[in-house]
Amino acid sequence: MDNNNIDHISNIVGKLKSINYVQPGEVPGIDLYMDQVTSFLDEHLETSKRYSDDKLLTKTMINNYTKNDLLPSPEKKKYTKEHMYLLLFVYYLKNIFSISDTRSILHPLTERFFKGSGDVNFEKIYSEIFKIEQEQSFDVTRDVVHKYRKSRKSFENLEDGEDKDLLQMFSFISMLSFDVYMKKHMIGKMIDDFFSEFNDKEGTKKDKEQ
Repeated sequence: MDNNNIDHISNIVGKLKSINYVQPGEVPGIDLYMDQVTSFLDEHLETSKRYSDDKLLTKTMINNYTKNDLLPSPEKKKYTKEHMYLLLFVYYLKNIFSISDTRSILHPLTERFFKGSGDVNFEKIYSEIFKIEQEQSFDVTRDVVHKYRKSRKSFENLEDGEDKDLLQMFSFISMLSFDVYMKKHMIGKMIDDFFSEFNDKEGTKKDKEQ
């Protein structure tokens, strides 16, 4: 493998490692006002921005999440630790799914575990998922590097130059995109089949209580 390829792979791995995730212990243990919430998220998710002026979660977005039943209303204009963990899940999911699908995924959890006082609450859920994702990050990095190496073997019959570089980079992007495409469709099917059933149950339960 030539030095140019090694540099490319090192750059890819470096970018993957630079993506910030809010660690479970970093979420404040005190209730926060809206300005404090947005400041905290801006600070801890800075590397998630593609462009420096990108907005992560604005006041308008957070208010809309509350209106759309994605986030329970704040308590006396303050957001609890539970709100913060749920808001982080919203942030990660909304980058992939529609608001409707994000609500379908999170609503059963909110109904059952928000303000949980037993063995399960949103802090414990976030901690468990964070641990799994940390373990998975190595596999993701390895898979991305594998796809990059495979893309460099495409269009091998072309002479080295801009055309070959362009087509090989397109191959790499296409492989990554197809992976996302397939997984997104799979998750969509799970939302329709599994989470819709939970949401129907919660709706029926509420109707009976009223």
